[in-house]
Amino acid sequence: MRRSDLKSVPPAGTLSATKLRVLEALERGDQSQQIDLLAMRRTHARQAFLSLAQEQLIRFEENHPSIPPLYNESFTVKRIGEINPLILERSLAEIIRRHEIWRTSYETIGEVKMQIVQPETDRFSLPSVDLRNAPASQQGAEILRLGREQAGVPFDLRHGPLLRGTLAVTGDAESCLVMTAHQSIVDGVSVYQIFIHELSTIYEALALGRSSPLPELPFQFCDFASWQRQWLTPEERGRQLSYWKDRLRGGPPRRRWPTRPPGATSELFRGHIRPFALRCDLVALLRRLNHREGSTLFCMLLAAFYLLVHCYSGQSDLIVGTFSPAGRKRLEVQHLLGYFLNPVAVRVILSDNPTFIELLHRAGSATSEAISNDDVPFEDVVRELTPTADPDDNSYFSVALSLQPRAPDLGVSWTVTSMDAESGGAKLDLYLAFIELADQLHVRVQYNADVFEYAEIEKLVDDFQSILQICVARPNTRVSEMPIIKANR
Repeated sequence: MRRSDLKSVPPAGTLSATKLRVLEALERGDQSQQIDLLAMRRTHARQAFLSLAQEQLIRFEENHPSIPPLYNESFTVKRIGEINPLILERSLAEIIRRHEIWRTSYETIGEVKMQIVQPETDRFSLPSVDLRNAPASQQGAEILRLGREQAGVPFDLRHGPLLRGTLAVTGDAESCLVMTAHQSIVDGVSVYQIFIHELSTIYEALALGRSSPLPELPFQFCDFASWQRQWLTPEERGRQLSYWKDRLRGGPPRRRWPTRPPGATSELFRGHIRPFALRCDLVALLRRLNHREGSTLFCMLLAAFYLLVHCYSGQSDLIVGTFSPAGRKRLEVQHLLGYFLNPVAVRVILSDNPTFIELLHRAGSATSEAISNDDVPFEDVVRELTPTADPDDNSYFSVALSLQPRAPDLGVSWTVTSMDAESGGAKLDLYLAFIELADQLHVRVQYNADVFEYAEIEKLVDDFQSILQICVARPNTRVSEMPIIKANR
């Protein structure tokens, strides 16, 4: 792709209906195309190849055995109402029985890494702690400590299990289920839509003395993983790689942050998480603007994030990563737990000094194109563009942003959030994960501790919120006229 093509800016409101549907599917976590069920079934009952996305995670982890457990994903379920620990254990065991991926481990057979499905069990060990007599502040600190301790312990990928949890009882009618899963068995749709729905449904049924009302799953994640390798033909792979070669060729150099200490290296992958929440009135203004412009909340946040990265790096040719639900394009996998994501690189250029509205639509078009070519593993893209490069290298993007799929409305009885506890690691320099809860927007800023100091992240959080406020108040402001950007020049 020519540099002039990258600069072209569609007028406001010109995102096509097709591109808008693609972007809305990204926010939902699916693209819902139907496939042949028979073609998806694997041939072996207890083993299958890894999915393409799993393969990337497992290879990286095995190639870096001494780093923190980057792929330990924490999530927290809060329950308002009485909780019976035994019924909760039975509910979790039933979910694990239903979904083979949550009782799967990995083993090398010959020279090939395979998924091994472990036998069903009617028990899930769930330690519990009673915090009812502790002050609220101590309860929160203890739950955070439990989460960090749980997330900081590596999983045994060969023997499993790849899931653990602890129940913290904080009141007679209030409790907190702290979970950690290996990323290879879970994604945002799994946590925010499937798991929380199944847990609440099964628990409420068992508490009434009934059996689970959920129907049996017609096939499993292993079936999808086997089918995926057949579907991604050399012709389709070549078509998508051709797009990425055009889009990313001559990409920007590795980002250098002005605040980075001399001699610092990000290859230690040490990381922390700094949570915060956007004000409800600001979220309402963001939604109003994206509705007016025919855009999406994800693109609104992405466009503002480009401005933040531009402000801090001084670069105008920017690549931000996101995590496309590549595997969830198929209708039949919408109810499966598992890891269906693939990182994609979304590139924009700001050198022509666009307004925020122009940047918003530019980001929307670039994102729509990226997730329409998201089936090829990103490490294959890196190999194609730079054959001598380490496919684990973050040269093409070291910053990323995601918006978690919105959870079903279960009232206040059951709520779920993710990334509440840190594992001590961070693969990227900077990653912003957004979580929608009612009218609120919670944010988790995961950062590499060898790139940013905590005080710098505090300033970054303030700057990002200021950028959002300027964008909703004066959306036709040009990049060079943003007060924060001018102040940092």
